[in-house]
Amino acid sequence: MMLDIRRVAGGAQGRTAGSSYNGFAWAVATSTDDVPDIHAQTLNALLVIDGILADLGTDKTRLINVTVYLARMRDKVEMDRAWVAWISDDPAHWPQRACVEAGLAGYNLVEMVVIAAAPE
Repeated sequence: MMLDIRRVAGGAQGRTAGSSYNGFAWAVATSTDDVPDIHAQTLNALLVIDGILADLGTDKTRLINVTVYLARMRDKVEMDRAWVAWISDDPAHWPQRACVEAGLAGYNLVEMVVIAAAPE
C-alpha cells in the first residue's frame, strides 16, 4: 500500500511549506515580517513552524533535526535567544540543530528547515 504524502501549501508557486510521509514531517519557514531584527524574525519564523507542524499533526516537542540558515553568522547569539525561549527547558525535546551562514532572499535574516516525527 502506498502511503499518502500530506502537504501544507507554501507561499510560492512550485513549493510547499511542509509535508509529511511515513512518520516524518518536514517544514521550512522564514519570517512573514520584514523587520530588520534577527530576534523578531526568528520568533516569527518559529511561529510559522508551529503552524505548519500543527497542520501536519505534530509539534516542536517531536523535532528531530533543525537547520538554521542565517544571512549573517554574527546574528547567531540573538537568534539563539529567541530559539531558547521557544524550544523549552526540557532537553528531552531538544532536536539536533546546526546553523549555517547563507545568502538569503530579500529581507530574510533567518530561514529554518525542520524534520519532526509525525503520525502516519
